[in-house]
Amino acid sequence: MTTGTKVHQSLGMMKMLTGNFHTFAMDTQDAMAKQMYTNFGKQMDQMINDLTNRITYMEGQEPQYKMENMSQQQADMAHNNQQSMQKE
Repeated sequence: MTTGTKVHQSLGMMKMLTGNFHTFAMDTQDAMAKQMYTNFGKQMDQMINDLTNRITYMEGQEPQYKMENMSQQQADMAHNNQQSMQKE
């Protein structure tokens, strides 16, 4: 497995984890737990943003790291859907 593949895979896992935190926050009635999960989600969102910027840089430097399959796009769509649901 190449470095590019590993980084993209990690990004996908981070997006899935973020969605889980947002879901946990919506599902719990415990105010402290809700705040904790919300904070975790926000922290993960920032890490995702940072890693996405790094991937963009890597792909500019090393074009072979670009993901050309649909799984990354699907992960992005799922993450965006989770964020939209959380805002409602």
